Amino acid sequence: MFPYTRYFVLIVTAVLLAFSLAVTASPRVTTILEELDRPWSIDWISEEEVLITERRGRLLRVNLTTNTRQTIGNVPAVTARGQGGLFDVRVRRMKNDLWVYLALSGARSDNTTGTELWRGRLVNDQLLEVERVFAQALTTDSGHHFGGRLALTDQHVFLTIGDRGDRERAQDPTDTAGSVVRLHLDGSLPPDNPWVGDSQYRPELYSIGHRNPQGLAFDAHGVLYVHEHGPQGGDEINRIEPGLNYGWPTITYGRNYGIGTTIGEGVSKEGLEQPLLYWNPSIAPSGMTFYIGQGFPEWQDSLFVGALKAQMLVRLVFEDGQLKQKERLLQKTVGRIRDVRQGPDGAIYVLTDSTRGKLLRVTP
Repeated sequence: MFPYTRYFVLIVTAVLLAFSLAVTASPRVTTILEELDRPWSIDWISEEEVLITERRGRLLRVNLTTNTRQTIGNVPAVTARGQGGLFDVRVRRMKNDLWVYLALSGARSDNTTGTELWRGRLVNDQLLEVERVFAQALTTDSGHHFGGRLALTDQHVFLTIGDRGDRERAQDPTDTAGSVVRLHLDGSLPPDNPWVGDSQYRPELYSIGHRNPQGLAFDAHGVLYVHEHGPQGGDEINRIEPGLNYGWPTITYGRNYGIGTTIGEGVSKEGLEQPLLYWNPSIAPSGMTFYIGQGFPEWQDSLFVGALKAQMLVRLVFEDGQLKQKERLLQKTVGRIRDVRQGPDGAIYVLTDSTRGKLLRVTP
């Protein structure tokens, strides 16, 4: 019996070791905040304080150390109809002032809506000198595909805009729907935008041919990336370069909802960009960040993407020049993930999309 007992012990030991490694590889998740109403985005004021947007229009200032929150005043009015509302928030300190940039869906007097960019100077719990620095010229009564993600550099602000549920608008260069636009931080037009001086294009345009981009992030080298919702399949990630056309709806790996028929002219066409990666079936991506910190070397240079429908956090890496999905984290454990950001402590923070939404801290 002794040999069999020894083999049994060896097998049990191997199983326990494998289980231990699996547990070690799982991320550690800590709940930082609860009872948030459809939170959409987060950015840091300091190591202890953050701003959080809620889709219905509230902007919260939260001290993560004391767990106290204050509603910010003078926030622009939003139209929270359909997928519309208060979207992304980005903070930029300029000289001694703290400027807050907000993407939102704004209404016109005829009850139509469009994606807009606002900014204001944060003083205590108020926004001062609030101004709208960009608004879509063509608004509609659609409640779909606003985009609404922001990325800032020292000189520029980038804003994503969805096709507003009218797919052909993404290929109309006289329209900003289905695009990434670039402006100076004060809202003025950069003279080196790719189509400045071309009367057939809106001068704010930086790239076109997008469906509903809800992830926007720079890597460690200052290269801009965007992800966007496909229809039935065809969610994709693209490296954004000025003046390029990313294809929607002329080319796509997605199909028409329900009936599954093809869209446009296929999956490729000369002059239109191919995605770095696409998901089929769709995961409904939202929120995206590159891990640039030094806190966790195993995550260095990874790209993290949240998923609404698939309810997970995806970690991707570049290998041999190709973007590859490395891990699927938090699958079906925390709910729909709306935003993903790296905090000043080196951890990854995610917001869950719910009327009882949470802010979660994630570490390896």
